[in-house]
Amino acid sequence: MAAQDNLVVATKVRKEFGGLVATDDVDFTIARGAIVSLIGPNGAGKTTFFNQLTGVYKPTSGSIVFDGTEISFLPPHTITKLGIGRTFQNIRLFSQMSALENVQVGMNSRMHAGILGAIFRPPRVKREEAESRDRARELLTYCGLPRRHAERSGSLPYGDQRRLEVARALATEPKLLLLDEPTAGMNPQETAEFTRFVSKVRDDKGVTVLLIEHDMKVIMGVSERITVLEYGAKIAEGTPAEIRADERVIEAYLGRGATA
Repeated sequence: MAAQDNLVVATKVRKEFGGLVATDDVDFTIARGAIVSLIGPNGAGKTTFFNQLTGVYKPTSGSIVFDGTEISFLPPHTITKLGIGRTFQNIRLFSQMSALENVQVGMNSRMHAGILGAIFRPPRVKREEAESRDRARELLTYCGLPRRHAERSGSLPYGDQRRLEVARALATEPKLLLLDEPTAGMNPQETAEFTRFVSKVRDDKGVTVLLIEHDMKVIMGVSERITVLEYGAKIAEGTPAEIRADERVIEAYLGRGATA
């Protein structure tokens, strides 16, 4: 695949915490428009890698290039503006704010009011605020929450909170959407619906998707490529069929029953 077709190119990405190596010289690419999954046992370094992509952690060494820009040492807000949005393994909504307000928070990186505009609120700022509310309503409806706009986010059912997190991430207008265990805690029906929703987001919005997920049915059903980490190192990469048949992956993670 030509280099320009890759939205993310990570080269020898290493993260050390004292004597612990969390990601061990990981090479990783994400093709533009793909749905890619990152799997591995607990403690394999998956979320640490996410946190390096989003600027929460700075790599000890190595390079991460996103859409042609080196982002390894940029702050999170700059990386968000460049086009990386994410959800979290543990839901991080503003629980006392409404669903609509949570989505509007995601739009802040794209708004132009500034401090003085927020204080004096001239007509252009009021216009921008009205447009943000309309856009937030559209995103909530798109994410399956058409009648939840005014509800406090902390009172929403678990599956709806997961969808709200995606709506907030989409509000940042990402080119790359990172989903960290998005179906954790969902029942089988919610999981199946969310899996279809991930494909819909990619197809409708043209967003590239990278997800961490433990549910192998989700991984095998939605992914075009899968990368496997163990103790911070990449041990395998390929299509779902290739990963399912990889002996090292079977021993390290999937188990014999998962290949049946």
